[in-house]
Amino acid sequence: MKSKDQRIFLEALDELEREKGIIKEELLEAVETALLAAYKKNYGEKDNADITINRNTGEVKVFSRRTVVETVTKPDEEISLEDARSLKKRSNLGDVMDVEINAEGFKRNAIQNAKQIVVQKVRECEKKNIFNKFKQIEKMIVAATVRKTDEKGNLYIDINGLEAIVPAKELSEADRFHQGDRIRVYVGTVEESTKYTKSFLSRKAEELLRGLLELEIPEIEDGIIEIKNIAREAGSRTKVAVYSEDPNLDVKGACIGKNGMRIQSIIDELQGEKIDIVLWDEDMTTFVKNALNPAEVISVDIIENEDILVEKIKEILDGWTYERLGTLEKVLLKISFYEIIIKKVGYEIAINEAVELAKKYSYDDTKEFLNGILAKLVKQNNA
Repeated sequence: MKSKDQRIFLEALDELEREKGIIKEELLEAVETALLAAYKKNYGEKDNADITINRNTGEVKVFSRRTVVETVTKPDEEISLEDARSLKKRSNLGDVMDVEINAEGFKRNAIQNAKQIVVQKVRECEKKNIFNKFKQIEKMIVAATVRKTDEKGNLYIDINGLEAIVPAKELSEADRFHQGDRIRVYVGTVEESTKYTKSFLSRKAEELLRGLLELEIPEIEDGIIEIKNIAREAGSRTKVAVYSEDPNLDVKGACIGKNGMRIQSIIDELQGEKIDIVLWDEDMTTFVKNALNPAEVISVDIIENEDILVEKIKEILDGWTYERLGTLEKVLLKISFYEIIIKKVGYEIAINEAVELAKKYSYDDTKEFLNGILAKLVKQNNA
């Protein structure tokens, strides 16, 4: 390596450390290790060989570790006392010393080898840095800038310099964004694979709403108000059950905020998703009435043996899995199956109730879907 090349090489490492945060010493150690492996491959597998790069000049030196003896019988491993003292005056028999080897041919190619090693190491370090940065925001709500949406509906975003993708399936039906929009996303599990960092990003996850509530409502962040449960139909409607031990606190008022400012901020972030704050109560009947407010509740039946109803629903579903259903669809199916199978309510009444509720709180295809499933249940029962 010529002195000019050595200087340029070290300057390049300094720039990499400044620009990409890749530690210069780590790169130099990696180059030394790789050069040593290359030297051993070309000049023999000698365990006593070593290579160093001068941290100030960039000069590459090859050394052989040798033992000082009276009479040399193994030239690759030993050095005579006379020769040792010519290099180091205080050498004694039995000392182990590093002797520089004249390997000019190898050192001339060292700069090219070093470049290739650095490029590979830079890639590895960049991959590690990306993983570490994602790991720092794992299980957090983060701000991001929208870059684009592809033809499949996947959303490309920038998180403080990190490029990431929110899959189309993790966007709510209400999410519509343009380049440059500032949004918040939930970063879930982050894993390191052989080629790239795997990260779960979502706008549909319950954790996003929970995090937004904590950000906008100090009483929740401080633990004064507890979120008992969240039932979310992403992009449509959400109910949040809240509770506080403080009898003097207006829990719903604290969550909604003055003139609705707190909750409106969250609604705006979620593209207009409706959010109902419900007072939790350990008495299930009271809690259900709170959840259905302002509707007048005449009576409340608590469904027992819910697992049996769920299994029955799964049995009737054709071409669908229960897990794919939305929260509203699951609730309406459970209620309707309960009324038809257990309470023996007339099936026309049960179906009409479910369809009317779906029309009011969901989409047209939901009422058609429910009507079809409940019709199958009736047909099966009649058979």
